[in-house]
Amino acid sequence: MSQRSLHTRLKLTAAALGLGLSLAAPVSAQASSIPLQGLVKCATTQLVEVNGTIVDAAVATPELSTLVSLVTAAGLADALAGPGPLTVYAPTNDAFGKVPAPLLGLIGGDKALLTSVLTYHVSPGNIDPRRNVSPMKVKTLNGQTVFVGATGSGVQVNQSLGACKGVKTKNGTVWLIDSVLLPQFR
Repeated sequence: MSQRSLHTRLKLTAAALGLGLSLAAPVSAQASSIPLQGLVKCATTQLVEVNGTIVDAAVATPELSTLVSLVTAAGLADALAGPGPLTVYAPTNDAFGKVPAPLLGLIGGDKALLTSVLTYHVSPGNIDPRRNVSPMKVKTLNGQTVFVGATGSGVQVNQSLGACKGVKTKNGTVWLIDSVLLPQFR
């Protein structure tokens, strides 16, 4: 099956499950009214430091076991353990639990599609969403962009939310988020 037909099948499956395109649509790039006190508190929250790579941090975090399994299945563990720096927007197990089983099975059943979805969760460089009052466009490893910014109580990546506290590793930063990001499929 061609990549285009897989993408079409994924879109149709998402539509049939009532997901529409909202999972992939980025947040508006407009500034919102965020309380200044919340922004300052979030921006000054210290990152947790891990003496290891992004992969080491993910393996040591029970809430990321589904992501670790999928990264392993896609053959991306070595790339995420490389020199970096990389920024990973890491969906938790609960985030993967929100994705309907047929859609998750479709993604997980095709290595190229899985790789596209997973690399949409990784940006080159050290990205700190807390430093952006207005959502900023950031390139991902799959070639598309996400919007990242601060919410006052945490970070936002597209419509996904995460805590102010990220995890700093030897080769990058990990931000735990509450949903799975889906790239745009054409």
